[in-house]
Amino acid sequence: MRYRYYTCDVFTEERFGGNPLAVLPEAEGLSEAQMQQIAREFAYSETTFVRPGPGPDSWAVRIFTPSREVPFAGHPNVGTAFVLATTGAIPGDGPTWRVTFDEAAGPVPITIERGEDGRIRCELTAPQRIAVGDDVAVPLVAQATGLAPGDLRLDRHAPCVASVGLPFVIAEVADVATLGRARPSVAGGEALAETGHPPDVYVYARGGDGSAIRARMFAPLDGVPEDPATGSAGCALAGLLAHLDAAESAALQWDIVQGVEMGRPSRLAARAQKLGGEVTGVWIGGASVMVAEGFIEAG
Repeated sequence: MRYRYYTCDVFTEERFGGNPLAVLPEAEGLSEAQMQQIAREFAYSETTFVRPGPGPDSWAVRIFTPSREVPFAGHPNVGTAFVLATTGAIPGDGPTWRVTFDEAAGPVPITIERGEDGRIRCELTAPQRIAVGDDVAVPLVAQATGLAPGDLRLDRHAPCVASVGLPFVIAEVADVATLGRARPSVAGGEALAETGHPPDVYVYARGGDGSAIRARMFAPLDGVPEDPATGSAGCALAGLLAHLDAAESAALQWDIVQGVEMGRPSRLAARAQKLGGEVTGVWIGGASVMVAEGFIEAG
């Protein structure tokens, strides 16, 4: 049977930048095995499969990497909302409208905005509150990123596990030059997994005022040696930084640039809300561009 697909580049305004995504907007009838095969065929970091949701403004979305299904991810949500809005599957009245994607991690609210220039920008709300887990041994993180232990910056926080629906090991490095020397390591990912930690590692460096961030994400055990834009990890980082911020209540925001080292620069706008010392919400969003459409045979 033939299924329509679209591909788009997410977290960019330039075609062939950002993070590519394949979207099958009418995935009824596909088995889990078929979805995994199709995701492996596209070989993007993720492919999404969309079915009608329980309500008029909701859709059921499943997300697959080339090797497994994941409960939540950032650029697949932003890109899927963009594709559905661009093709008219999500009808919108006015410049802003909201939908919900039902996923394994929980409901993911999406805000869709159409600018005066017609460009569509989407922002997701993280499905779960920030959960900050155990610290991760510096030598393990150094091995997973091809860096020396002394390259990691520890004065603001130790490498740790953080999640808003999908867990990552998050670590700060000394500077952007150090970030550029990082390399993914299968053996390092396996060592993290063997010690009970997520094998996916998100490393970042901050600019002078702390609001500008450069990041990289390595997930070689998922068949993604490096990801050019990782919204779920950016959400987790925003939640972690808000958690660590000394303010009792604040609206915080960060501009995250990722994918530069891959030649696919991406820009992600992250923000968090903190009230009474608790992080009450995390959001991430950005622009997308359509790249291709066609049909794929399944079965």
